[in-house]
Amino acid sequence: MSGLESLYQELILDHSKRRVGFGLADEEGRTATSHQHNPLCGDEITLRVRLDADGETVRDVTWEGNGCSISQASASMLSELVDGMPRAEASALIDGFREALRSRGTVELDEDVYLDAAALSGVSKYVARVKCAMLAWVALEDDLARA
Repeated sequence: MSGLESLYQELILDHSKRRVGFGLADEEGRTATSHQHNPLCGDEITLRVRLDADGETVRDVTWEGNGCSISQASASMLSELVDGMPRAEASALIDGFREALRSRGTVELDEDVYLDAAALSGVSKYVARVKCAMLAWVALEDDLARA
């Protein structure tokens, strides 16, 4: 394992233990909640997004769930990344994340854009783990469509 892969593995494990945004916030204001389940492995995520009054900026993302370190770390990284972000930008990030995760290792996530979530680029080489990494991102996509 290269030094960079080792660093990414540590980052994923750290986020799965130190879960940013863990614990669903009260449903007040403009919010939407989505529950996603991976039937292949049993991972589950319930994610709630709260938007500002005009509905154009993500105020916060909170979540609860259980599953592997990849699904838990991905939810944590996503919560940290999109807090305070314009809705359109968050949607574009979801699209880019999906493209990279479906690339089977040919598209890397830009660390300057995806911050800690760029550590999940390597997951794309393991088809069975892609859904684990995507759970929270699909939940946010669903929430943004309904909010």
